[in-house]
Amino acid sequence: MKNFIEEVTWRGMLHDVMPGTQEHLMEQMRVAYVGIDPTADSLHIGHLVGVMLLKHFQIAGHKPLALVGGATGMIGDPSGKSNERNLLDEATLRHNQEAIKAQLSRFLDFTSNAANAAELVNNYDWMKGFSFLDFIRDIGKHITVNYMMSKDSVKKRLSSEAAEGMSFTEFTYQLVQGYDFLHLYQNKSCTLQMGGSDQWGNITTGTELVRRIASGKAYALTCPLITKADGTKFGKSEGGNIWLDAARTSPYKFYQYWLNTSDVDAEKYIKIFTFLTKVEIETLTAEHRETPHLRLLQKRLAEEITVMVHSAADLENAIKASSILFGNSTSDDLKQLDEATFLDVFEGVPQSEISRTALDAGIDIVSVLNEKTGFMKSNGEARRALTANSISVNKEKVGEDFVLSANDLINNQFVLLQSGKKNYFVLRVA
Repeated sequence: MKNFIEEVTWRGMLHDVMPGTQEHLMEQMRVAYVGIDPTADSLHIGHLVGVMLLKHFQIAGHKPLALVGGATGMIGDPSGKSNERNLLDEATLRHNQEAIKAQLSRFLDFTSNAANAAELVNNYDWMKGFSFLDFIRDIGKHITVNYMMSKDSVKKRLSSEAAEGMSFTEFTYQLVQGYDFLHLYQNKSCTLQMGGSDQWGNITTGTELVRRIASGKAYALTCPLITKADGTKFGKSEGGNIWLDAARTSPYKFYQYWLNTSDVDAEKYIKIFTFLTKVEIETLTAEHRETPHLRLLQKRLAEEITVMVHSAADLENAIKASSILFGNSTSDDLKQLDEATFLDVFEGVPQSEISRTALDAGIDIVSVLNEKTGFMKSNGEARRALTANSISVNKEKVGEDFVLSANDLINNQFVLLQSGKKNYFVLRVA
């Protein structure tokens, strides 16, 4: 077996680990699981640390289980939360499960005949037949209220002035999660649960149930909660979560998120979110520190993770799209962008609409720059800019004699006007 603990330690992915875990994993192939919240039909990058743990676990020769919390998703985890979650119905949870498995398949081997092929499990499958009386009789009696109250996740919720306390439903969450571990221990020979550092209390409740009910030994391992050097929340942008689903977060925006990380964060993230070796990362980091303006770390990080989550073709398109704003791109490069990527690239750029009829007849460039768009304040300003050769249409310089027509449309819908290097305006056909 490869040394899993050693691997995740140098990568900065280890926060707490129960004594004896490393020795346990080095003896033979083991089974471990990570729980995933199924409240959306896509993972976001906040889930990626747990997914990377599972992948490293599989690479080390062990068997990973991804547990979709269909049952626990109906309750809501109090850890790090100030309010209860919205509860989901079974049909929604099943849909979300299938979508999540498709995304996980880009990381984990679910389909091979290898002994350590990954499996996806849903705790709703074993919890749905459990009556309330059976649960409190067979499981609840083994854990005291004192034990449950001692968990940080519970204490924080109860002591917080802002919170409205904790419902009985949420209070029982750690018991349900603990039972998951017991069930997987008994039915899948699972001896390790992994998760974020805020999950330590829930995970150790599971190891305690394994000890008390099955007279077995189970282990716990947590990774640090990922933070950003500037104090802002990791995984968030102005538009909200950075999702793995291209329909929610385009590959261009996904690529840009990683490309725009700080030097400090890039040195940390490239260890966690790529499978580059220690030597490769150390070499790349040294090169980056010598020439930080080249942003070598950020570029490699963005490239590796975009290909991993999306594809090489999506990465190529994202790089092309980035060069349109920041590089020496051409009209042909611009016309290769699909509508969604075009709108992403020029999000926030001033826009106005024009009729197709007017465009079919042709419009002189001075009118376009002033009367039709307001991009320039007057015809005189427009003519001066044209004379100075600072006006481009779809990245190509134009003069005062230029006439805009339907032939200039990108995706049969847009025209990109540019003054100088950084001033853009989007004309959209109504």
